[in-house]
Amino acid sequence: MDKNYESLFTPWKIGNVEIKNRIVMTSMGGTSLFGWMEPNHFDKEAANFLLERAKNNVGLILPGIAPLSDILMGKWLYQGKGKFKKLKEFMEEFHKTGCKLFVQLTAGFGRSLAINDIMIKALQNKALGTLLKPILDVSYLTASASATPNRWYEECISRPLTIKEINQMIEAFAKTSKLLMEAGVDGVEIHAVHEGYLLDQFTMKYTNLRDDEYGGSFENRYRFPVEIVKAIKKECGKDFPVSLRYSVVSKTKDFGKGALPEEIDFVEIGRDMEESEKAAKYLQDAGYDMLNCDNGTYDAWYWAHPGPYMPQNCNLQDVAHIKKFVDIPVVCAGRMSVGQAAQAVANGDIDAMGVARQFLADPAWVTKLMQDDMSSIRPCICCHNACFNMAHYKGVGNAQTIHDNAGMARCAINPETMHTKKYKIIKAKKQKNVAVIGGGIGGMETARVLALRGHKVTLFEKSDKLGGVFIAAAAPSFKEKDKELIDWYKKEMVDLGIDIKFGTEIKDIYSLNFDDVVVATGSIPRKLRVKGVEKTIEACEYLLGEKQVGDNVIVIGGGLTGCEIALDLFNKGKKVTIVEMKNDLIAVPGVCLANSSYLRDKFELHSDMVDVKLETSLKEITDNGVIVTDKQGKEYEILGDSVIMSVGYVPYPIDSKAKLVGDCKVVGNLRTVIQRAWDIAMKI
Repeated sequence: MDKNYESLFTPWKIGNVEIKNRIVMTSMGGTSLFGWMEPNHFDKEAANFLLERAKNNVGLILPGIAPLSDILMGKWLYQGKGKFKKLKEFMEEFHKTGCKLFVQLTAGFGRSLAINDIMIKALQNKALGTLLKPILDVSYLTASASATPNRWYEECISRPLTIKEINQMIEAFAKTSKLLMEAGVDGVEIHAVHEGYLLDQFTMKYTNLRDDEYGGSFENRYRFPVEIVKAIKKECGKDFPVSLRYSVVSKTKDFGKGALPEEIDFVEIGRDMEESEKAAKYLQDAGYDMLNCDNGTYDAWYWAHPGPYMPQNCNLQDVAHIKKFVDIPVVCAGRMSVGQAAQAVANGDIDAMGVARQFLADPAWVTKLMQDDMSSIRPCICCHNACFNMAHYKGVGNAQTIHDNAGMARCAINPETMHTKKYKIIKAKKQKNVAVIGGGIGGMETARVLALRGHKVTLFEKSDKLGGVFIAAAAPSFKEKDKELIDWYKKEMVDLGIDIKFGTEIKDIYSLNFDDVVVATGSIPRKLRVKGVEKTIEACEYLLGEKQVGDNVIVIGGGLTGCEIALDLFNKGKKVTIVEMKNDLIAVPGVCLANSSYLRDKFELHSDMVDVKLETSLKEITDNGVIVTDKQGKEYEILGDSVIMSVGYVPYPIDSKAKLVGDCKVVGNLRTVIQRAWDIAMKI
């Protein structure tokens, strides 16, 4: 192991519980040991997921949040003792790994609950809400400290929780914690004075407008989380550790408006650092044994769920500052890099490194780190395409499918994660010689899975490099993890002995002498039939540096690709105009609000450099820019030096009857490409 990382592999304590190293797997939605949307039970898929990571040298594991009561049917978690008996059996096996486990319990989501269309209707239609209440009590699930707008659909207003409901939750925390302790769990984590969830909505002035004992003064606003820890300690004893998920600073300017890293002088409406210094010690003195920290709220969601645009270690400075005000251990999470985390631990700035989604991408990354095999770690690229693809745009609440909502914590680049019943390597009964046409991500993933199953694979790539269109996608400076993923795939091709034929374009798959052929030839840019289109630069031509742009650039098409191009241009000092036909900048399912809200906030903050034209259609490209039509039908000209087309792609299969993988079948995202690769490769 690299000596620079040695500080991460020293023991530490939370209360009287010793943790063998400083790497903490923090909670992720979907990895709860008690299920998620369905009525609570012991979830074997999550248990296997956690056990695999425990066997791979994690120090402390926090499963996904366990709601105090079911999302569906409303049964209290402490009711039904059977699941706790199964948990006890699991903990006996789990502890053989030397890892420790704290179960994270949540009071709920309040105004942060990602409501979908049926939930919106239940809130807006009293009759429907009453009808659904025995199964899905949306009014209770969205109840908050006060009447405040839902983050996902602002027209829906949360109702205030009653004193009786608060007391029931406090009692449920204590009863559930006692059952967890008796089952052998090492501690609990309270979710959360963090990220703008329900308890945090009580602590912050902008979401707590109450005039009873749970509102107003500092002590009243923090009363709910204080009473919870005191109730748990009374029930379980002072030596049973209780951690708190904690946001140091809210980074919030308004409902639905976050503060970006470069904003220094914004007006904080949530918890500022001055209050946090007081709150951290207050919560410690109430009985909490650890603070598991980052920043943000759902209104500034990119701090707690940083996408690729956020800097690495984005929360470290604030977390290190708050550690000065407490005596209990402090964990920092948020795009943590191993080197920076190790240095921070060595300096005493933090006590441990919190990591979440890297564990989805590669369950063995800690083991590989210890073995000094960093190049074998499959990197998380912060895309949120599968683990947290909760999309929100104008006029739509949570656009996530029911299937994804019920099965979160899956991974775009690792289909086996939390999905092992469908995706698992099964050795082929007979080895075949298989040709894969196309060396993009889809082609490489297909080749990789085929090789792991025991087939002999030859990969044909018409260019002189691997990566396909993903090379362009990885080009911006903020896509360093995408570049690492391409390098990881290249190493996999070598390690698995896959024969690669560069500079070989296959036009007729039937001329190949193979047992089977898979086509992964990707897609081609969509062509708009507008006057002057030949004057434009295609998105990949720009990203690959094949064509240069001027200082005033017009990007046709918003969406994720257009916005990332605009961000790249902005970072290079260019002035940008985005022309988008829809009523929102990124009005597509699958793009997590944490990622899309960063881009919206970024362009709004820097509107002098990035001008967004919504509900605007392209009519003509001229030598001086473009002519567009607004939603009232008015034509006008936008001046610019260069015009980049980012209007999507269409499939480009060399044979539509072949086994097709990736965008040559249906244009999608990295998740759909990789899952399709498995769907095909597992049947050969």
